[in-house]
Amino acid sequence: MMQQIIHYFQNNSSQYWHYAMQHVGLSIITLVISMVIALPLGYLGSRNRAVAGFCTAFAQILRIIPSLALLFLLIPFIGTGWLPAIIALVVLALPPLIINTILGFNEVSPLYKEVGQALGMDQRQLRRQIEIPLALPYILNGIKLALVEIIASATLATYIGAGGLGTLIFTGLGLYNMSYVIIGGVSVALLSLISMLGFDYIIKKVQQ
Repeated sequence: MMQQIIHYFQNNSSQYWHYAMQHVGLSIITLVISMVIALPLGYLGSRNRAVAGFCTAFAQILRIIPSLALLFLLIPFIGTGWLPAIIALVVLALPPLIINTILGFNEVSPLYKEVGQALGMDQRQLRRQIEIPLALPYILNGIKLALVEIIASATLATYIGAGGLGTLIFTGLGLYNMSYVIIGGVSVALLSLISMLGFDYIIKKVQQ
């Protein structure tokens, strides 16, 4: 098995890095789009109970949608490739981002805001200098959870022609070649682990 893995990298290293870059690119684009949608919604939810209720219910509904089912449901409407994959992955990434953003801003003690107001801060300054820094660890944790979800689920995007490391996994399953499955699976696991450890480090730095 190890010999087969070494042989693959000796002869197909460019192909491997192509799949890896596809996977990383798809994950980053999805994460950015998800943050653009979820962070403002989460902030509004922390300010308005009705919006918070809607966002929480919306996030819970999104969580019960199977990623593979969503991918296939999109095919008749927008075909295959990156677009349906990004839409499906954004749907999966929104719940942790929205919920953690709401939680982060709700955890900011009113005492800090009162001190800021006593110092003459307006609403924009309070938000920039007090609320966002204090809510940031929660927001970053939401981004971490969303990114891990995206990286893992992007593997299934191979089914609709979006490429990525899932190509190796499903090619290996189709050919009964476990070396391909191991290379693809371990690579996805390493990407997830690196993302988790990286964000954990950033969160610790922010909290210091």
